[in-house]
Amino acid sequence: MKVLIVEDERPAAKRLTKLVKQFRPEIEVLEVLDSVEHTVEWLETYKKPDLIFMDVQLADGVSFEIFGQTEVTSPIIFTTAYDEYALQAFKVNSLDYLLKPIDPEELEKALFQYDKYFKKNSKVVDNSAIEQLLQTLTQKEYKERFLVKIGQQLTYLKVSDIAYFYSEDGLIFACQQNGKRHNLDYTLDQLIEVLNPADFFRINRKIITHLPSIKKIHTYFNSRLKLELFPATELETIVSRDRVGDFKRWLDK
Repeated sequence: MKVLIVEDERPAAKRLTKLVKQFRPEIEVLEVLDSVEHTVEWLETYKKPDLIFMDVQLADGVSFEIFGQTEVTSPIIFTTAYDEYALQAFKVNSLDYLLKPIDPEELEKALFQYDKYFKKNSKVVDNSAIEQLLQTLTQKEYKERFLVKIGQQLTYLKVSDIAYFYSEDGLIFACQQNGKRHNLDYTLDQLIEVLNPADFFRINRKIITHLPSIKKIHTYFNSRLKLELFPATELETIVSRDRVGDFKRWLDK
């Protein structure tokens, strides 16, 4: 039985190799790889292994990216620090997964699963479940609050309470739904990268608006749109002509 280990932590790889040999002395560990890139190269160069042990987080990314770059037909036992809830849906589609630090008894059970389902056939791994899990694991996390200073005190603003962000006199402000404003140590370019795009849209060079703050939308000359925001503002709340199409698609999600 030939095994490939994909693990970027050397101590973890050594321990896994030792445990595997303990339960299956006949196993031959073909290689220990530490990255998505090296694993893709290896799989495209050598004959497929009988079994792959694969960590979720590798040196250059999430291991599920491998499946989008090359065909993987060997059964896989995932080793991961993610909890059971995050992987519950995935578990029914893969051979098994092991939570770190690996429990010897769980490893033995996983090897038994291999003997039961794969030893006498060449069943192909279902990559659709892997792709679904990849989306979950790589989903971007967005800001939920901002730390701000008021006088000599620190407090925080919930993103859900912010009506819009704007630039004025070279400074960036967050305007809350109650009308209070707070200076932020960000640029608008930085803000648009950390805010959830489903909720926030940059309508022009000076304003990023939160969807609930939009009261009315008026057509405006030169194919533009003018917004009425809450709280009311004297800022120019016109959607730039080159952003109108994207703005309409954003509203129509």
